[in-house]
Amino acid sequence: MRKPYVILIGSASGIGKSTIAAELAKQLNIKHLIESDFIRAVVRGIIGKEYAPALHSSSYDAYKNLRNKANYTSYEDLVSAGFDEHASYVIPGLEKIIQRAITDFDDIIIEGVHLVPGLIDIEQFKDYAEIYFFVLSSDEESHKERFVKRAIQVGRGGKQLDFFKENRIIHNHLLEQAQTYNVPVIKTETIEKSIEHILTIINKSCANIKLTNSVEELKDVIDIIINQNNGSIEKITYTLKGFKDPLVREVKVSDDESTKSFIENIEKNPTVKEDLTNLYNLSKYREFLVCAPNMETLENIEKELKQKGFVYNE
Repeated sequence: MRKPYVILIGSASGIGKSTIAAELAKQLNIKHLIESDFIRAVVRGIIGKEYAPALHSSSYDAYKNLRNKANYTSYEDLVSAGFDEHASYVIPGLEKIIQRAITDFDDIIIEGVHLVPGLIDIEQFKDYAEIYFFVLSSDEESHKERFVKRAIQVGRGGKQLDFFKENRIIHNHLLEQAQTYNVPVIKTETIEKSIEHILTIINKSCANIKLTNSVEELKDVIDIIINQNNGSIEKITYTLKGFKDPLVREVKVSDDESTKSFIENIEKNPTVKEDLTNLYNLSKYREFLVCAPNMETLENIEKELKQKGFVYNE
C-alpha cells in the first residue's frame, strides 16, 4: 500500500497557485485541497492582534510591525523578514493538518503563500507520506499582468497591486529559500506545462536512453525531451574510452529557460563547445536519464529520438 500524497504548492500572491493546485487535484483525483489563507484566518481568531501584529497584517506589509527594523540593511531583507514572521504563525496549523491527513490516510494538496521552504518542517512526515513541495515562479511582467487581470475580473488584487514591489520581493525570497532547501521551482509559463512538470516529478516515469547525438544535435535532443514533451533530463552518464569508471553528471533540467541558456552558452563560447565535443569523442554514447509525466509520454520521447537517429543501437 502506498503512502498518502501530501503536495505543497507555495508562491507569492498572483502567481497562479490556486489555479494550478485545483487542476492538479482534479488530475490526481485528490478531494482535499486547502488554502493556507483559511488556516491563517483560524489562527487569527486564536491569537489576538496585540500579541501577533505581523499575523494580523498581510504577507506583503507585515514588515511594518517588526520591532527591530533598524537591524535590516536593505528593504528587501526587511520585507522578507516581515513575511517570514507572518508565515511562521500559520506554519504550526499547516503541520497539524498534514499530520491529520496522514493519520486518516488521506491525500491532500495545500497551497498558499505561507508555505515557505525552511519554515515548514516536512522531514518529520517523510516516513509516513509521499511529500512533494513545489514553489511556483513567474517573470515580473507576467506576474503584474495576473494582478491586473484578477483585480478586473473578480475584484481582487487591487490592494496587492499597490504593493507589487513587496510581493515581488516575497517571490524572490521564496525562490532563494527553494534553492537553499532543494525544493523544485516550477515556472508558470502555462497551466498545462506547469502541471506536466509537477506530474513528471510526482509520477517519475523515467528511463535511461543511450544517445549518439553530436554537440550540434544536442539542441534537437533537448527540444524533443523538454520543449515538445515537457519531460526532464535528470542525469547524463558518459562511458569514456580508457577509463574504468563512467563520468556522471547530475543535471535535473526541466524548463525552457535553463536549456535555452545552456545552448546559448555552448554556441557563444568556442572553448566550452570544444571541451564538450572532446568529451563526446571519448564516449560511444551518452546515457540520459529522462523522466516524463507518464509512461505514454516517455515512450513518445524515445520514439521521436529514434526517428531522429539519436538512439544508440547495441
